[in-house]
Amino acid sequence: MAIFIIAEIGINHNGDLSICKELIDNAKSAGCDAVKFQKRDIEKVYSKKFLDSFRESPWGNTQRDQKLGLELSFENYKEIDRYCKEKEIIWFASAWDINSQLFLRQFDCKFNKVASAMIIHLELLEKIAEERKHTFISTGMSTYDDIQRAIDIFERHGCPFELMHTVSTYPMKDEDANLNLIKTLKEKFKCDVGYSGHETGLAISFAAATLGINSLERHITIDRAMYGSDQSASLEPSGLMQLVGGVRKIESAMGDGQKKIIDDEVPIARKLREHISFDLN
Repeated sequence: MAIFIIAEIGINHNGDLSICKELIDNAKSAGCDAVKFQKRDIEKVYSKKFLDSFRESPWGNTQRDQKLGLELSFENYKEIDRYCKEKEIIWFASAWDINSQLFLRQFDCKFNKVASAMIIHLELLEKIAEERKHTFISTGMSTYDDIQRAIDIFERHGCPFELMHTVSTYPMKDEDANLNLIKTLKEKFKCDVGYSGHETGLAISFAAATLGINSLERHITIDRAMYGSDQSASLEPSGLMQLVGGVRKIESAMGDGQKKIIDDEVPIARKLREHISFDLN
């Protein structure tokens, strides 16, 4: 089965629908299977004290101004839904609160996503799992017990899921990748495992693609110099093209693991071994 490649737009659109569409176009052109967004009800996710505090941004001088500037409206999501259908690419989003999960139900997305920060939000997990849609569960900032509690909820609801190995630093240091944990998660929880990467570059994602992952998610951007906390850990259009092309080449190269003489080797073997008496049949 081919690795399911997700282009994480997240909040890299900076609240601009035209940027959303450009990122969707880039993901489609690169050959990604889906794009993903993030949805928050900021009054539920953040305290009033935090939202009232100072933060300079393109939208104003408070945290509230900045957070609201990054949120998309219902009309924006209606247009994203229409545009993705037109472009024939799947879209879905990770909800950071129950209100946002209920909001997303209006669009009947094919998939759900649990962000690493939300894996301990058990009430939200119950709401997601009751939909019984295939759910990608990121495991950054979590313990085995946190993961098991999440799995228990999804199994109780009969909701299909896969874990995603994640390290929640932006950008992630190469030495923190711990890719061998992919195998550990598979063995410990007896489920499919993907990889959600926050590194710079492509090498670690390529390595993950050799470890039997079911899905691969990377943040994407138009320009890594743009405003936003996720931009530096994101792939620009050329990098995204290289990622998808490289992953598909790796999948083709992995083979079935069985030793055999392939047809194209036979004439070479006859030529290089002509001085030896042998039979290839």
